[in-house]
Amino acid sequence: GINVWCAAGKGTFGTAALIRRVQKVQLDKLVTHRTILLPQLGASGVAAHQVQKATGFRVTYGPIRAYALPLFLVTGLQASEENRRIHFTLRDRLLLPPVELVPTGKWSCRRALLVLLSIVSAAAILPLFVGSLRGTVLAPLLLRYFFGQRFAVQGAVVGCCWAVLFIGVGRATGWLAAALFLTVPAVPAFLPLTYTGSTPFT
Repeated sequence: GINVWCAAGKGTFGTAALIRRVQKVQLDKLVTHRTILLPQLGASGVAAHQVQKATGFRVTYGPIRAYALPLFLVTGLQASEENRRIHFTLRDRLLLPPVELVPTGKWSCRRALLVLLSIVSAAAILPLFVGSLRGTVLAPLLLRYFFGQRFAVQGAVVGCCWAVLFIGVGRATGWLAAALFLTVPAVPAFLPLTYTGSTPFT
């Protein structure tokens, strides 16, 4: 569902693509019915009336959750109100960080290695490394509690809090404090952008 949502929002799963595929495989010659069942989360990219006009197939949207599909088919393509809504609970949000931790971990480790091999102190990478983890984990978990819908702003809030904490605990002053406050929030501000299309917020 999430991939379809993302694809619909970016235009790669839409009216033109659907019409092109139906016509390419000559679907009207393969089946006797004239109904196309699509994921509900793809509705934002599909104009059902245009699909029906171009192909003769009527578009019907299935339930949000895949596990509800058998019941949906048995009940004559009827979905309950519960299967038409996304709640995006804490449990749902907990599924997002593990997906991003792998690429984030590779990204952070490569940069940590470069810093460790340079003349910069190894301690300098700590706030950035932890900041990247906070941006990957805390940002999606706190989505419902932050203001606005811009992931970059929400990630920056997490980063600023971490920068202030690190500066306070480490008693950083002067240029070091300024550098930390400018660079540390940038990492968690960028990382939540990878969740675009993966939540009902975008």
